[in-house]
Amino acid sequence: MRCDLHVHSVASGMCSTPVLNRICRESYNDATEVYKRLKKLGMAIVTLTDHDSIDAAEALRKYPDFFLSEEVTVRMPTGTEVHVGVYDIRERDHVEIQRRRNDFISLVIYLTERKLFFSVNHVFSGLTGRRDQRDFDWFASYIPALEARNGQMCAKANAGAAELAARFGKVAIAGSDSHVIAGVGLTHTEVPGARTVDEFFAGLMQGRGRIHGAHGGYAKLTADVFSIVNSLLHEKPWTLAISPLAVLVPIFTAAHWLNEIRFCRKWSAILEGSEKRTQHLWDVAPRADNLIPEHFPFGVPLASSLGRSLGTSA
Repeated sequence: MRCDLHVHSVASGMCSTPVLNRICRESYNDATEVYKRLKKLGMAIVTLTDHDSIDAAEALRKYPDFFLSEEVTVRMPTGTEVHVGVYDIRERDHVEIQRRRNDFISLVIYLTERKLFFSVNHVFSGLTGRRDQRDFDWFASYIPALEARNGQMCAKANAGAAELAARFGKVAIAGSDSHVIAGVGLTHTEVPGARTVDEFFAGLMQGRGRIHGAHGGYAKLTADVFSIVNSLLHEKPWTLAISPLAVLVPIFTAAHWLNEIRFCRKWSAILEGSEKRTQHLWDVAPRADNLIPEHFPFGVPLASSLGRSLGTSA
């Protein structure tokens, strides 16, 4: 059984690039077209992982081999942001996930309680901004899976993610991360012998998953951006007035690609020489010795005094 675990549609909202975020979408993929493309390429089950949205799912509910997922923008305890794929959810899960996504610990507790499968995506990408070394400690401690092959990332970044998944003992998954129809389904995850969605994710947790398909590249990225620009011109004909700026696309994508390579090299080097460290949920609680006594006339709250008794470092 095969599935592309990272796919976008028009429901992913507006792009994050300043200025363009007012007029251009992240993706112009129609959900039904995505479904047909994935089935044509041999995906046994189909999902969408739009950014903090499940709006496109309505068109696919009629298909028995479709399941609901999303890519969640999550704020870490360090203040950084990461993209977390959460799979096979229900509508009520989406509401709760969105309520908790600015608190990594609260979100992890909910996902674990609900026994939902989730992963950190494109771990060696600077797409979501800066990274903190403690983020990787949190990944090692509480994330069950890492995206070890992303169809938009370079081969070196994917190799680093696969090595990190093996080092942390995490499930390795793959997805195209495609924002245009042409790339959908070209990178995917396989679980041999699985017959249902439940068996697919059970197989992943049992270590029976296999990752397949294409890596990303500069030429592929540039072609995808040109495709998105073309869709923008069709959706908003008035943007034809600024279409000459499209000649700058190769420069923009080159700058982005070089930054991704720099980000990957930096963090690969940092992690190569570091030891795997564990983070605990109580590590972010206020320490008792940092509290102001006069604010607690009846004693320090129990929750704030747990750190010392549980052995956290000073």
